Amino acid sequence: MELRLLAVITAARHYGVELDRDDLRFPLGEVPQPAALVDWLRNSGLWARAVRLRWSELLALPISGPLVLMGRDGGAFLVVRADPARQLIWVRDPASATDHEPHALDLAAVTQLWEGSAILLRADRGGAYDNEPFSFLWLFRLIWQDKRLMKETFAASIMMTALSIVSMMLVMVVIDRVVTYRSYSTLALVSIVLGITVFYEAYFGFIRRQLTVALARRVDGRVNLWMFRRVLGLPIDFFERTQAGGVLYRLGHIGKVRDFITGQVLTTLLDLVTLAMLIPVLLWLSPTLTWMALLAAGVILLIIVAFIQPVRRLYHHYNEAEISKSTVLVESLRGIRTVKSLGLEPQRKEAWDHTTAAAGGWKLEMLDTLNWPQTLIIPFDFFLRSGVMMVGAYLTLDDPGTGGGLVAFMMLSSRLAQPLGGIARMLEQIEDVRAAVSMAASVLNQPREDTGAGAGLRPRFAGAISFTKVDFTYPGSKTTALDGVSFEIPAGSSVGLVGRSGSGKSTITRLLQGINREYEGYIKIDGNDLRSINLQHLRRSFGVVLQENFLFRGTIRDNIIGGRPGLTLTDVVRAARLAGAEEFIERMPQGYDTVVEEGSPNLSGGQRQRLAIARALITDPRILILDEATSALDPESEALVNANIARIAHGRTMLVVSHRLSSLTEMDQIIVLDRGRVMDVGPHRDLVERCPVYRQLWLQQTRYMDSQRAAAPAPVLAQGS
Repeated sequence: MELRLLAVITAARHYGVELDRDDLRFPLGEVPQPAALVDWLRNSGLWARAVRLRWSELLALPISGPLVLMGRDGGAFLVVRADPARQLIWVRDPASATDHEPHALDLAAVTQLWEGSAILLRADRGGAYDNEPFSFLWLFRLIWQDKRLMKETFAASIMMTALSIVSMMLVMVVIDRVVTYRSYSTLALVSIVLGITVFYEAYFGFIRRQLTVALARRVDGRVNLWMFRRVLGLPIDFFERTQAGGVLYRLGHIGKVRDFITGQVLTTLLDLVTLAMLIPVLLWLSPTLTWMALLAAGVILLIIVAFIQPVRRLYHHYNEAEISKSTVLVESLRGIRTVKSLGLEPQRKEAWDHTTAAAGGWKLEMLDTLNWPQTLIIPFDFFLRSGVMMVGAYLTLDDPGTGGGLVAFMMLSSRLAQPLGGIARMLEQIEDVRAAVSMAASVLNQPREDTGAGAGLRPRFAGAISFTKVDFTYPGSKTTALDGVSFEIPAGSSVGLVGRSGSGKSTITRLLQGINREYEGYIKIDGNDLRSINLQHLRRSFGVVLQENFLFRGTIRDNIIGGRPGLTLTDVVRAARLAGAEEFIERMPQGYDTVVEEGSPNLSGGQRQRLAIARALITDPRILILDEATSALDPESEALVNANIARIAHGRTMLVVSHRLSSLTEMDQIIVLDRGRVMDVGPHRDLVERCPVYRQLWLQQTRYMDSQRAAAPAPVLAQGS
């Protein structure tokens, strides 16, 4: 197993990518299969594919970099060169030094070692494509990745059109020759050929529909995967300043764009193939009727184009109203407890009624505007479908021998109406879809917070932290959040962050986690500049507990593990015991398999917080951040967690943000902040004496506690009678 992992790591290193084993997901104790290794490589920014190969195919591969062959014993080895002429490949043991010469193997030797599967990998040439902004062009390029399917689909369309032309020509022969000369033998022959033609036309129609469905399914999967990766890659501050309802509404439009391109646009493009083949035949049959049909279609297109701009304006207002409507709905659902507890149902209903009425009004005005082009094109559409036939009938009266040509023309022109109508409908929908692209792009084209899954250092942390003259201001704010902050935290020490609200305590923890990176100065962990560290590795090395923590729907065990691979129930129990959560978990009917419902209504606030602390401790992080982690706990739970603080802090650096100074008295150091500046650093006993800000905070809290003790009645012994 180790050789297999080492082979993949060595091959990736050839392309400048350092793999992180924490990104590899496979069952504990099992040999990682090629599919898991391919996902590992792809998530790290490489192109990778698992394949089954024969010896001849392996020799024929153009090997520009190492490829990985899976060994029969669960290991792997690297192929660095192949010589088809001599029937040899050169392989390297991944455990050997890279400066060792590879050794040659023939078919007999390879057969004994190799189980037939391989992993091909290279630098991802699609990386830049994945980072391109979302647009119509992006989607078209995505579809064109399946150019083989596209070519087969267009080929099927060409065959269908050709067969339909043959069918119409046969009908013309029947009318002009068979009926005129009463030739039964010709009728029989034409009938046989017509039956064969209809059969193959149905066959190619079936193939085209199958190919179209397959293409749509592939595009749908790729778009959804890309969209979710893109959303997860957006910075946290984007979600903090953007309403969730607006984000969901905008992202919902990507389905409309996808369906439009894989449905209406693709169908129209295929119909254009039909149009290109039919027009020459129709001109041959009757130039007059063909030009009349094309003129009617042109007028229809002009009418639709004339109404695009008014519809664009109305659609913009309609979308804005729908965003407001979606925001009211999402906010009401997310805050349903507050709505119910404060009796805010009338206010929320009023807000919903207002936004619904606004959205309905704009939609009605938009549909009224759309009704005009639909009404104006009816006469021209009627002429296209029926008027041409009437003109053709008139022309046939002067030349009765052209009746077969007229019938053939009418049958073919009915095929002409379909693509022309498709183009008209596409132009009618284009504004709707253009707005949908703009909506989805307003989310998906936001700047991402990372520069690549494989970028950055991945040091092993000891936990030493230093801030040097760090200045930071939140985007859009004129007030400095941190002003020249400098301090050092030795590895393995416990440090408290205190100060009034808005003094910069949580800002320091945000900068440490890489949530905000637009700061001035230097932040280092173990001497490594924070900006040079891989973002995923940085956050995985932290344990973070917030004041409000989210638990996912699932078992308590799953929530504590948090989806991290390789962790067992033993690790879960250890983390729960350290967080003081073991006692209430074991009292539950299903223990660690108890299901946490959505929104965790079956857990108290203290229980949720202790589970969050256990989740932060499960990976034994070198750096632990508790940001008001005990503020939501009841006194009993807080006392239980505080009693475990010494054990929790053992062997790791711990930063505790708290307004309750009594919980910080045993910390190695306390950093006192005020208006974004460091006022003093030291242990509790020294700060009480020398730091006015800390002393004032301490006296405010202890004075309250002293008054509480003074107000309590003295105990009185009961007197016996």
